Amino acid sequence: EQPEETPQPAPRRIFQERQRITGLPLYFQSYLSVRHSRCQEFRVYWTELRGTMLFFYDDKKALTYSQKSDISALISATNIYPDENGSAQFILMLSNGELELKANDCECGKEWKGFILTVTKLSVPPDESLLPGQLTRMHEVLEKEKKRRIMLNNCSSTSLNRKSPPSSTLTAMPACFYAVSRQEAIQMLEKNPSCGNLILRPGSDSKNYAVTIRHKLDPPCLKHYKVMSKGTSYIIELERWVILPSLQDVVNYFVTETRGSLKPFVIQT
Repeated sequence: EQPEETPQPAPRRIFQERQRITGLPLYFQSYLSVRHSRCQEFRVYWTELRGTMLFFYDDKKALTYSQKSDISALISATNIYPDENGSAQFILMLSNGELELKANDCECGKEWKGFILTVTKLSVPPDESLLPGQLTRMHEVLEKEKKRRIMLNNCSSTSLNRKSPPSSTLTAMPACFYAVSRQEAIQMLEKNPSCGNLILRPGSDSKNYAVTIRHKLDPPCLKHYKVMSKGTSYIIELERWVILPSLQDVVNYFVTETRGSLKPFVIQT
């Protein structure tokens, strides 16, 4: 099936579901042909740039991504060059290999490369032949990403001061992680209901984690769940323990199990 020539944004319900699952702001989206280092063929995905992550969907209306790529440690990006079909191709040089991207045309390719460089280098690229409207959107995205990084840095610094687990890195922590106490998490959820209703925070023992949620009931219901760090895994202490490989998977578990009624808490900018 060929991608649409003029891709439109996904329906609002799908957009909201993806926002809940990823917990990251959407900066740019369209069809892209993608080839990883170890693959021989390109594959077409509906692709979203959220924060410094690329999420690849098999279909524009798919609720969950099939692959994702962390581009926060981008080393460089090659110049855009056309292939025999007129598509615009460029390669992202990452610390763990190369990622080849191919857009339908040169204009779309320039936009993708511009937005990727903006969020990874925290600077709108000056040497791209971009249109005024494109540059305006990139500057808007730059400001949003700067605010997101400041928030993450603040959380990371507070987390270190409170001796929270050493895995609290910017790239590893979900967007809804805040280095706050149980009471502070409750206050954040109560005062900012439009920002979400699930917070990941350090545990009271400063070695593990906890999830605080606020169900939208009448009256609202608050619950707390302990998340133990065990080696490279994380255990949600439910009636039947749930073992997951990452904290983002912990957040995704709560969102999926509640069919989206829980939304990661992210301060809106």
